[in-house]
Amino acid sequence: MNQRSLPLSRSLPHTIDSSDAFIDLDRLLSAVQRRYKTLAFFTIAAILCGAAYLASATPLYTSMTQVLIDDSLSRYAEEQDSSTQNSQQLDTRIASTVEILKSGKLALRVVDQADLSDNQLLTNPPRSLMATVKGWVAAVSGVFAKGSRVSEDDLANARRQKAAAMLQQSLRVERVSRSSVVSIAFTSPDPRLSALVARTYADAYLSDQLSANFEASERASEWLQERIDDLGKRAQTAAMEVETYKRDNNLTSTRGALMSEQQLADLNSQLIIAQADAASASARYDQLNSIIQTGPEKAVENSVLTAKEIDNSAIQDLRNRYGSVNKREQDVTQNFGADHPQAVALRAEKVDLSRQIFRELQQMTATYRNEYEVARSREQSLRDSIDRVAGRNSDANEAQVKLRELEQKATTLKAVYESYLNRYEQASQQRSFPIAKARVISEAGVPVSPSSPKKTMIMALSAVLGLMAGGAFAFLQEMGERGLRLESDVRSQLRHRSLGYLPLIGRNTASQRSPFGRLFGRKRHEDGEADEPMPLEQMTRIVRDAPQSTFAETLRNAKLACEMLLQKRPNKVIGIISAAPGEGNTTFAANFALLLASAGKRTLLVDADLRNPSLSRMLKPAPKAGLVEAVLGDVPWASAIKIDQQTRLAILPNVPDGATEQFHYTNEIFASPGMGTLMENARKTFDYTVVDLAPFGPVVDAKAFAQHADGFILVLEWGKTPSRLVRDILEAEIDINSKVLGVVLNKTDMEQLPAYGDSGGSEKFRKNYTRYYVE
Repeated sequence: MNQRSLPLSRSLPHTIDSSDAFIDLDRLLSAVQRRYKTLAFFTIAAILCGAAYLASATPLYTSMTQVLIDDSLSRYAEEQDSSTQNSQQLDTRIASTVEILKSGKLALRVVDQADLSDNQLLTNPPRSLMATVKGWVAAVSGVFAKGSRVSEDDLANARRQKAAAMLQQSLRVERVSRSSVVSIAFTSPDPRLSALVARTYADAYLSDQLSANFEASERASEWLQERIDDLGKRAQTAAMEVETYKRDNNLTSTRGALMSEQQLADLNSQLIIAQADAASASARYDQLNSIIQTGPEKAVENSVLTAKEIDNSAIQDLRNRYGSVNKREQDVTQNFGADHPQAVALRAEKVDLSRQIFRELQQMTATYRNEYEVARSREQSLRDSIDRVAGRNSDANEAQVKLRELEQKATTLKAVYESYLNRYEQASQQRSFPIAKARVISEAGVPVSPSSPKKTMIMALSAVLGLMAGGAFAFLQEMGERGLRLESDVRSQLRHRSLGYLPLIGRNTASQRSPFGRLFGRKRHEDGEADEPMPLEQMTRIVRDAPQSTFAETLRNAKLACEMLLQKRPNKVIGIISAAPGEGNTTFAANFALLLASAGKRTLLVDADLRNPSLSRMLKPAPKAGLVEAVLGDVPWASAIKIDQQTRLAILPNVPDGATEQFHYTNEIFASPGMGTLMENARKTFDYTVVDLAPFGPVVDAKAFAQHADGFILVLEWGKTPSRLVRDILEAEIDINSKVLGVVLNKTDMEQLPAYGDSGGSEKFRKNYTRYYVE
């Protein structure tokens, strides 16, 4: 069966829509399956375009050479630099090398070195069709352009500049990974030309580096020579100023110091010695003078103290004699008494020795006083000499400030002169070493196969781009889908039952299945004639001519729904409506009424489309009276009914030029009391009254008739009628929405229907039931 079982109640369960997921893989796979022809068409078209491009494209050949930037190549010719380059400096140098290789100056050098200015393959390479057309236009416009005459030299220079520009366009220079190697690649239609240009570029770069080093050294040497001459003269002048200033200010120096400074240092040394001598003489004089002041009685006692500091042999002898006499005097006095004459004589001798010691001390005191006075005189003399010398030295110090300034200037100029002289010698040596800091590590060979176009990559890219373009077109087609395709869409979006699918009748559906059928018109048969639609008279009898078809099965499902949902009403009035014109509600109404009549039900089919009574136009002969006349009471309603003798189907037609002029609007007819009386009479006479109404979207007839109907069957065109339009209309018309018994999807492409179904959906298994139907 092609219909799903219907519940007996009017409410529908709230199902979960799988489209709420972020990516619905089932629907995505279904979209790919139904749009596979579009994808295949674009993919094949892109592949054919890629093949056409490969057939017309000029093969290009690329030759490459590699140059290593190495500072160690000049390590024997230049002074070694202990500092190493960091990564940033190396990156900067490699980037500079790349820009030098891309420069126009080096391109001109390659043109001159390889004599490429007249190479037609370089200056006028094969061009595409568009470029050729542009060249023709430029040539034609140049004929009418006025210009001055150009000399041969200007033309040769122009060719040279053009060849250099073409070299720069086809040259590719880049660093190899993070190494110090730079690759030079050139592409042209001639493999030998590519190899020649690549090798010439490497040689030209090395020569350019040598020339640049030589020119830089030459300019540096010339500049250094000028600076050396100037610095030599200035250093000599500064040295002469120093010597002249010394002579004028009497700044004679020996061993690197002025004579006044040396004399002052000597006097200071002598003054220190004189001060020490004076202090020593003063101390001895003061000590002896203090002894003399005590008198001769204590001379012997004090002489004991001074004998340690003063070396005087006479006093020492007198003291020894005094000690010997004193000892004998003590022995005599002890043995013979103090009054003994010898004891008296010995005491007298002691007094005499004491006087002699005192006189010696007086003589020594006078001697040390003279020494002290001499030391003081010498000290004062040295101080006077120091003062005189210091005064002269102060004047010399003031002059020496200027002298030091002159000497510093002379020393600086001499150091700068020596530095420039060393640099000049180095520059002179480097000019004689023809060594570049680069070398070729990979020679450019003649390529044996073209590098462009790459056939495999272009074909693969064409297929991918075609698939992407087809996917984009298919996506736009899917985004343009606004209609209802599945029964699940009816339930989820309209919240109503689906009564099934009515297949597309009377038209070859191949044009509908083709992804470009709608763009290029209807499909034609092999005889060249286009498919023609089935006549309306034949379409209204499908259920009778093909009672075992899917079309008839859907009608029977609608009949079952009406019986189950309206089982409490023995006589039923059912309105057939659509949302937009041309959706097939007339065909459905006629076949539905015919099915009811064939089933033995007393059935009345009413053509209530007052503005487009297509059903009434099929009646032969044309009716004289119809619905409008019956509603107005001009004729009895029974006399306006036509009976089909084969099926006993009663038809109440609608005369196109009936008496509607009495009403300003057609909805007044449906809302009039006469329409209510007519429907009541129909209920008493017929089991089913099927009313074919105008589309209820733009026309209000169905809205006005809603009060007389027990239920409505909504007929929508499959995949065409926007679901948003239907939903908005139903939400706005509550009376109609509440009486909708179900929705029929008409004009369904049954062969394309499974492509829109989800994996596991009933639409995927419709072909399994084909043996139950006879189309």
